Amino acid sequence: MEKTKQRYQQALDYIYSFIDYSMTRNLRYSAEKFNLDRMRKFLQKIGNPQTDYEAIHVAGTKGKGSTSAMLTSILTNGGYRTGFYSSPHMINFNERIRIGNQMISKQSLVGSVEWIKPYVEQVPELTTFEIITAIAFKYFSDKKVHDALIEVGMGGRFDATNVIAPKLTVITPISHDHMKILGSTLIKIAEEKAGIIKKGVPLVIATQKENVRRVLQNTALEKGAPVFDAHEMISLTITRKTLDGQNFQVKKIAEEEFIDKKNIEEIYKKEFFIPLIGEHQLRNAETALVSILLLNNLGYEITINQIDQGFRTTKWPGRFECISKTPLIFIDGAHNSESFRKFKKTLDEYFSSYKKVLIFGASEDKEVEFMLRIIGKTVNQVILTQTEHPRAMDVGELKRISTKLGMNGIFSKNVEDSMQIALKLSNTDTVILAAGSLFVAGAIKKIWMEQTGRRR
Repeated sequence: MEKTKQRYQQALDYIYSFIDYSMTRNLRYSAEKFNLDRMRKFLQKIGNPQTDYEAIHVAGTKGKGSTSAMLTSILTNGGYRTGFYSSPHMINFNERIRIGNQMISKQSLVGSVEWIKPYVEQVPELTTFEIITAIAFKYFSDKKVHDALIEVGMGGRFDATNVIAPKLTVITPISHDHMKILGSTLIKIAEEKAGIIKKGVPLVIATQKENVRRVLQNTALEKGAPVFDAHEMISLTITRKTLDGQNFQVKKIAEEEFIDKKNIEEIYKKEFFIPLIGEHQLRNAETALVSILLLNNLGYEITINQIDQGFRTTKWPGRFECISKTPLIFIDGAHNSESFRKFKKTLDEYFSSYKKVLIFGASEDKEVEFMLRIIGKTVNQVILTQTEHPRAMDVGELKRISTKLGMNGIFSKNVEDSMQIALKLSNTDTVILAAGSLFVAGAIKKIWMEQTGRRR
């Protein structure tokens, strides 16, 4: 066991010894740095494993992980062996590469790294993300998956995943994020994410701001890719919601011809359930449902009951996830202004009568002032902290911003101390929250699991 742990850490050290743009400050998103020709050359050397299965490519600012997790669960319940590649991870690196809900094992990851090393040496200037992506593609090929959900790492146009020939592309809501890299306007960001749209390949888009929607539709028109606007095509309504999830029904299908006739009556009668809370998750379910119904038109055979079971068994940690009910603790990966608006809305819906203590930390390139401004009057106490991530904003800078906003924050140099402070401030009518970064959410979850030896 100890030897496996050591070899696993050595494998991670090797992967992270290369250029890691997720750790790089003030980098411009350019073809010189993000070179798809380099990635194509690398994949060719390892046998182009990404061509051995069907792929669904998913981009967006928010919701791409949740939507991909729902799709993976539905496809798996439909009897399809389905891979899922996502980033970043919350606690363990293995989270990035999965088949169904089964993460790649430490032994498999070690073996994959050892196998790929000679090929890495043949391609200069490979990045950490390119190597991880190639490992995922090869792992899915070796495990003979039927299809794989491939989540874009950053942007889309130059992303290392944008070498696949997908059966379907999906773009979830686009908002301001990675602006120093992708561009300062929504239109520029949308143009980068629209880079995954392929000639003739159907595109599903989630609800978008009108200027973003125009960019996506114009790009799709240029490439002859049919566009399916999920919110226009289907309407969902919540029938019941609790802290464990929400039930919903399909209220209206605008274009019934894209659904097999025998399923129309059944889908209207069915009450679905997702173990994720917040209205934004209903929008993600909307996108996932339209995507699955389109895949049925493209040759898949997934029943309404299998869709229902897939939604019910979706697992996507760190998205308004309850890690404890006594005391009540929720973690969320919200990390930009748009996601914090949704975070605030969920708090108002579910916790209006609770005292709210927020543990907050963020990466230095995020919209920290906007996030704190949005959430400041909703929570009773903010504890500002930082993780060990290289891009974490220093507590001193968080203090400067919060003081400017007139917030009475508590400052903690590390996440462990911030958790203890939060527990001391809580009582039976308190909810402890952690947000601002997936790394903060993950660190709180890890600390709680280590302290209690339980997930809930």
